Formats: sequence, C-alpha cells, structure tokens
Amino acid sequence: MAKKKQSDGNSKQGNPNVVGLRAQVLEQAITDTLEVNYMPYAMSVIVSRAIPEIDGFKPSHRKLLYTMYKMGLLTGGRSKSANIVGQTMRLNPHGDAAIYDTMVRLSKGYEALLTPFVDSKGNFGKTYSRDMACAAARYTEAKLSPICAEIFRDIDRDTVDFADNYDGTMQEPLLLPTAFPNVLVSANMGIAVGMASKICGFNLSEVCRATVEYLANPKCDLTQTLLSPDFPTGGEIIYDANELYNLYEHGFGSFKVKSKWHYVASENVIEVTEIPYSTTSEAIIDKVAELIKANKLREVSDMRDETGLSGLKLAIDLRRGTDPDRLMAKLFKQTPLMDSFSCNFNILVGGYPRVMGVREILEEWTAWRMECVRRRVLNELTRKREKLHLLRGLQTILLDIDKAIRIIRETDEEREVVPNLMIGFGIDEIQADYVAEIKLRNINREYIIKRTEEITSLESEIADLENLLSTPKRVKDVIIGELKACDKKYGQERKTVIIYNDETPEIAEDDGAEDYPVNIFLSRDGYFKKITPLSLRMGGEQKYKETDGEFLSFAASNRSELLVFTDKQQCYKCRASDFEDTKASVLGTYLPSFLKMDDGESVVYLLDPSDYAGSVFFFFANGKASRVSLSAYATKTNRKKLTGAYSDASPLVAVLAPTEDLELAVYSSDGRAMVFNTALMSPKTTRAAQGVGVMSLRYNRLVERVLPLGETKIKNFARYRVRSIPAAGAKVNEDDSEQLTIDN
Repeated sequence: MAKKKQSDGNSKQGNPNVVGLRAQVLEQAITDTLEVNYMPYAMSVIVSRAIPEIDGFKPSHRKLLYTMYKMGLLTGGRSKSANIVGQTMRLNPHGDAAIYDTMVRLSKGYEALLTPFVDSKGNFGKTYSRDMACAAARYTEAKLSPICAEIFRDIDRDTVDFADNYDGTMQEPLLLPTAFPNVLVSANMGIAVGMASKICGFNLSEVCRATVEYLANPKCDLTQTLLSPDFPTGGEIIYDANELYNLYEHGFGSFKVKSKWHYVASENVIEVTEIPYSTTSEAIIDKVAELIKANKLREVSDMRDETGLSGLKLAIDLRRGTDPDRLMAKLFKQTPLMDSFSCNFNILVGGYPRVMGVREILEEWTAWRMECVRRRVLNELTRKREKLHLLRGLQTILLDIDKAIRIIRETDEEREVVPNLMIGFGIDEIQADYVAEIKLRNINREYIIKRTEEITSLESEIADLENLLSTPKRVKDVIIGELKACDKKYGQERKTVIIYNDETPEIAEDDGAEDYPVNIFLSRDGYFKKITPLSLRMGGEQKYKETDGEFLSFAASNRSELLVFTDKQQCYKCRASDFEDTKASVLGTYLPSFLKMDDGESVVYLLDPSDYAGSVFFFFANGKASRVSLSAYATKTNRKKLTGAYSDASPLVAVLAPTEDLELAVYSSDGRAMVFNTALMSPKTTRAAQGVGVMSLRYNRLVERVLPLGETKIKNFARYRVRSIPAAGAKVNEDDSEQLTIDN
C-alpha cells in the first residue's frame, strides 16, 4: 500500500500568519510502478505500434492506406504527399514526419516491398541506399496501387469492425479485409518493449498458390509451392532445408543471401547489380574501403557506386591477373555482399502477440478470412432479404392498384397515408412506406409486374447465400477463387534466385598474398620466424633468448595455413602471410601475443596442414595416444580459434605430425622404452578423443618423452620394438640411454 507523507509548508522560523503550501510525496513499490505505469506503455507499444496483425499491417500502415482510400486515391489521380499526410493526421496523431516515412516505405519508388501499396511519383529514395534520401512531401505525389483493390475488397460491406479515432470524430477499420495473406507477402519489422517482430516477404504468386493448397489439404507440403522467401532487392538466396522447416513450422530461422554479379572481361571490372535486402550499397563500399586500407584486399584497385536510372550497380575495378571468382568468394566472406536475414514471425492475433510458423499463420489467416467472407455474405443476405420484403409488399398492392390509389387520395392528412395502407392491405410499416414513396408515373401494372418478377430470383439467391453461410467448404471455395484471381492479375516472377548447396561449388579463398617459399622457425618459448631461403643462406646464426632455443623448423609457402596448438587444448589458425619476412638475427614474433591467446597460454606445437590430408599425434602422460585426422581442423568458415583441439583427460607430453607412418620411441619415468610403428593407430575424426593405450605403465609411472626413432641413440631396435599396443616395453640399457642427454 502506498504511504503518504505530508510536509507542513509553514516554517517554524517564519511568520506564523503566512499560510504555507502543503507538498505531498508518495512512496510506491517499484513493482507497483512497473505494473501501474510501465505495463500500460509497454502494451500500447506492442499492440498499437510495433507488431503487425493478421492482415499484415501495423496501425500506422492501416491508417495511411485507409485515409488514401477515403480520399478516392484508389481509382482517381495522384495527390500531393503533403495533402495525404495532413489528412492521415486525423487518424494518426504522431506527426507528419512519421506518417511520411510510412508512406515512403510502402511506396513503389522506395522498393522495400515486393507488392508496394503506394503508387508514387517523385524521389522516394531507395531501400538499398543509406544516403539516398527521399524528397520532401510537398514535392512528391502518390495514389494507391491497383492491388489495394484486394486490400479494401468489400470493406464497406461490414467485413471488418470499425472503431472511433483518437478524438472520436470519425471511424477507422481495426483490420483491412485483405483477399490474400498479405502478412506473408509484405516484409515487416518492428521492435516493441521486450519483444520484436521481423517478417520476410514471400512471392505473391507462391503465397496464393500455397494458400490454395493449404485450404485443400492443411497437411500439405508447403515447400512444394512456397519455395523460399523472396526479396524486392533480388540477389541469390542459399537454400537451407533445416532453416526453411524451422520457419514454416516454428516461425523463426535465418537465410544467407548473396549479391548477384557478373564480370566484364573487356574492362576487368566486376559489376554488382543486386545486393542482400539487409544491407546497403554504402555499407558494402565502406567495408571494402576498410579492407583495402588495411592491406587485406590487394586485388581491388577501386570501387564506386554507379547506381542510376537503370538501377543499382556497384563497380569493382580489379588489378591485373586477379581471378574474379576467387575475389568474390573472399568478398562474400568478409563484406555484406553476402549477409544473413533472420526471421521472427511475431504477429498479433486477437490482441495477443504470438510467434507462429507459416503453416500456423495460414491457419489463422484462413479462419479470419472465412469470417470476413461470412460477414460479407451475411451483409448481402440481409440486403436481399430487406429487398424481398419490400417487393412482397409491392406484390400485395398488385392485387388492387385502384384500391391503393383510392386510399391515398381519400386520406385527409399525409401522416395517415402509411397507416391507412397498412390497414387496407395488411402490410407492415416498412412495406407501406415503400409503396407510398413510389412515383405516380410508376403506379402502373407493367412497372409493378416487372418488380415483382424479381421475387423468384431473390428467393433463389437468398437460399443460395444461406447455404453458403452454413457450408464452410463453399466459403473456402470462395476464398480459393479470389486467391486464384489475385494470382492471375497481380502475380509476378520471383526476384530472388534460389541457389541450392550442390549448385554452389566451394572456391578456395585467395588472400591475395604473394606465393613464394619460406622457412618457418619456432622457439621453445613461442617465438616465430618466417625467413626466405635467400635470407637464410645469407644470414648468420639463429638468435634466441639466453634461456630459449629452436623447437622446430620446416619449409612452407608464404600462403600456407598454419595450426598453432597450445597447452590449453586450443588450436589457433593463421597464415604465414600474416607475418612479416624476417632475418635469423632477430628474435621473431611472440605468438601468444600476436594470436591474442588467453592469459598463461603457451604454444606446444606448430604445423602446416597443407591439404588437411594427414594426421597429428597427441601423446599423453597416462600412456595413451590419439591420432586425429587433420581434416577435423578444417573449417569452411573463417574461424581463427578452435576449442577442444585435443583431449584434456591427461597432461600432454608430445605432439607430432609426420607426413607418413614411421617408428616412434616412447620413454616412461621408470626408465623403460618401447618402439612401435604409427600404422598400429587408427585415425580419429573427433578432436577431443582420449585415444588408445600405447604404453602400459606401472603404478605412479608416466610417459616422459616421445621421439622419432631416428632421433634417438637406440642401437638394439629389436629389444624395444613391439608388434601390438599397448605394451610395457623394456628396460633401457646403458648402450641405448645416451638419448636422454639429447638437447630438445
């Protein structure tokens, strides 16, 4: 309960005759404040602004279009946008700028919708441009697009409910009786309080056909007719069956959309003509410029926007010798030329937000549309019944026209005409009033007979309408007929091309680095050097810190990819080209800092996976070893860090990556050794596999060292060689123990 505190405005030190003001301070629990003050605001944003309803419109869209409809802009000429905005403020009091922005988004010129509802004239900007602003409302003109005839179909025949506007001076529809599932056709996005909605658009023809299929069989396979989302900016959508299933059944999912491009060989230029719906041409150009400035896009000499009256066009000038396919594969990964579009089908149904899949949306739309058709039929039925009632009264007059004329002529007062006709012919007041209003020239047998002949046809029509109302299948047939007519009249071809996975061959990304041989060196402390063969021949002795020394070295290419394994079961991926060429006389690059490793993380091994066809061996202190295929570390995405690179069940002792099977010597802490061939180990596809037992250890004994047999001082190979694993090995003789002093 809120507590009330009152402070006396009369100061104890002031004049007691002066009457002070009393201030009231209310203390209120934060939960009460949220419930009383914040919740109404949140619900207002959700219901009245941000989330679309089953007709596919937000309130701002609906108010604008209905105003244009009442202005006669469906069949008439265009009107100045400023005039439309001003008229819309009678329904939408949120300001002219917001109303005009709504009109711009619904316009044909802005190209944000597959089926625009506003036929615009003038500069309305473009959805694919961030900087191309629309002209002021006083310079542009607009009217409703022809398809709005399907949006407002029979709106004046009681198909939807109406409510007072914000000041009670006029009425507006709560929904628009769309004859097709506009909620799936029009792309929509809104951010409310605590929830959001993001609906992608589908092709009008596909939506109409899918709805027809659904009405015939609610369990039909929607993917056969509703192929995938369609975007007004075109591009190429990469088909993903799993994401499509999530979208159709659960109402959320994401799709990758690629730009459409072609190569002009004569000018050595790539021209991009369609881009993803979720980005802009300026965002793409900015990202490309950033990559060029960072020296990560050496293949591109310039990029410019050549958009004109013919539409969008981004031109990319290539350097000589650049492969356009490889360059575009690189740009798709590093720029918004390929982007993801995430969907969240959150829609208001009966005033409550619900996340629904496409199938559930069609179910709700069908139920709502059937109700609209029933209300329209009921309205028509009521009018025909009223007309039939009047004609039956007129038919009664036909029995004695002279009597009717005599009653009217002999009635002294005008107000008595209708009651006298009611008494004279036994008809009700409505029928009598209708007869009394007939013109004198129409009081003839021919006129009355022609009118009463309509009774038979009206009775037949009424019976048919009553049967239609009571037969849901016939109502569905009416909707199906309207959908087919809409598809035939307004349907268009898809703008976004569907690309299936088997149609998108993987193109190796070209990082633009020059290809030449290099020698890689890694020290025990994690210092990395990349030295060219010429510099290596001319240089002197390798320089290391006093307590450091060479750990491993191998020949590679400047464009080689490198895998760096650490002591925290992680693997970092980099390229040799990421490092500057250096000399033997420098310390090199400290890998933990360069790769931004975690605190306390150290390098344990470095290798060149080449084509990822070989294996890497991990030996653990508990006597187990794991042979992992290098293919387990290959990724299609541009990931720089892999966790769970190897098992953490036991401390790591050694890592080896031989190019072919060879013999290894394993030494334990109790002075034993064994020699085995790596062919005895089968490769694992799981990186974190614990491996198989290699050396059988006694209690509290550990594996200390693993070396290729050729790097040891073992002379009596037969003593330590085993034919199967695990094995205990043999005690190392003095003649074979010199290897323990080898500098590692």
